[in-house]
Amino acid sequence: MSVTALLIWIGILIVGFAAGWLFNSFLGNKSLTSAQKEAAELLKEANEDAEASKKEKLIELEDEIYQKRQELEQEFRSKKSALKREEDELLTRENNLERKADLIAKKEHDIEFHQRDIKNRENQLRIKQQRLDHLLDEENLRLERIAGLSREEAKKTLMDNLVDSVKAEAADTAFKILEDAQKNAQSKAKEVIITAMEQTATDHAVESTVSIVSLPSDDMKGRIIGREGRNIRAFEIVTGVDVIVDDTPNTVILSGYDPFRRELARLTMDKLVSDGRIHPGRIEETYEKTVKDMNEYLTELGEQALLETGVHGIHPDIIVTLGKLRFRTSYGQNVLQHSKEVATIAGIMASELGLDESMAKRAGILHDIGRGVERHSEGSHCQIGYDFIKRYGEPPIVLNAIIGHHGEVEAISPITILVMIANEISRSRPGARRDVIENFVRRMQNMEECAQSFEGVKLAYAIQAGKEVRVIIDHEKIDDARSHQLTTDIAHKIESEIDYPGQVKVVAIREFRAIDFA
Repeated sequence: MSVTALLIWIGILIVGFAAGWLFNSFLGNKSLTSAQKEAAELLKEANEDAEASKKEKLIELEDEIYQKRQELEQEFRSKKSALKREEDELLTRENNLERKADLIAKKEHDIEFHQRDIKNRENQLRIKQQRLDHLLDEENLRLERIAGLSREEAKKTLMDNLVDSVKAEAADTAFKILEDAQKNAQSKAKEVIITAMEQTATDHAVESTVSIVSLPSDDMKGRIIGREGRNIRAFEIVTGVDVIVDDTPNTVILSGYDPFRRELARLTMDKLVSDGRIHPGRIEETYEKTVKDMNEYLTELGEQALLETGVHGIHPDIIVTLGKLRFRTSYGQNVLQHSKEVATIAGIMASELGLDESMAKRAGILHDIGRGVERHSEGSHCQIGYDFIKRYGEPPIVLNAIIGHHGEVEAISPITILVMIANEISRSRPGARRDVIENFVRRMQNMEECAQSFEGVKLAYAIQAGKEVRVIIDHEKIDDARSHQLTTDIAHKIESEIDYPGQVKVVAIREFRAIDFA
């Protein structure tokens, strides 16, 4: 190959290489431009997505911030309200303390005034006493000068004269007593027997109108009163007695003129205190159970009275009624104790006279049984007791003593006369009876009967020693508007028919109850 050909081939190769390089550069520049465009588009899309995501996150963050703000504001308002309530309570307590401080200051001022007044009176009394002693000394000296005797000499002379006079009177009295005893030995013997019979039952007690209930602690008083006094009001409405809660430690007082009603209330209160659960529903439940259990207690009282007097074969219904006499009074005298006393005295007299002692005791223990019978009809306790006992086949002698022990019918047996005498001996002993309590109880009963005479009245209780009559109204018969008129009518009737001191408040209670069971 020649040099020329070689050069040609070299030139061709160089030209081809240059052309290939130029072509390759062209293609590379084109691919780079396309890649740059694609990268720009991807960057733009990424920026748009990031912007959208950013806006979405901002919106969520704003919502969360709003919720947190609402919660914080609600919490702030709640705390603000609580603080306001506490502030009001503190202000109220502060006002109460200020009022109490004023009252205490006033009482201290009154006490100081009374102390000064008492001190002044003591000084005046001391001055008057000194003047009186001085006057007495002057008077004694003047009397000594007039009599010509000293005080001791005058006293001795007077005592000697008195001793001589008493000795003479005693000797004369002793002679007359001895002479009368010799002339009237038989009469004196009878008087001794009567005196012994009068002393057969010397224990007697005037029934009071209060009962005392012991408490385990003073904390129990708050539970008895209840929130805003609801428990004590429910107890008074159910039992018909007043509950007095005072400063006496571990004690509450039940007040009522009816001993039987008061005893039911006492037993109910004892059970409530022992149980510890005290609320209106529990009070009613316990009272109803106590009423049911009371018959057993009355039976025990009746059986004990029969055992003490030695009387047997009495019907169970009569025994229960006899037990009720423990809670009945006649002129302040306990009727059961009075009946036992009459039975004992009548039995002693029958034994002395050779009559049937057991029949006399039987008539004596049952002579006032009418006072224990619930009165559903008019008539004296003699007639009511006669009608009651007649149903149980008691002997005619006993029936006659019951209806005739006040002389209302003719006596058919000496036993009736003995019961009459024993009854007079028992009730006529000094201190055995008091008219004041009997008049008080009669006034209380008249108030209750007066209130119960109106249509729609279920129960009526005279409480507060006759200062208040509490009326329980049947809600089906009388509405609220009529209740006001009813209290006015009852007050007018009490005012026109009953004599009483002071004022009587009439309180009507109308209560509706709906009961169901699930």
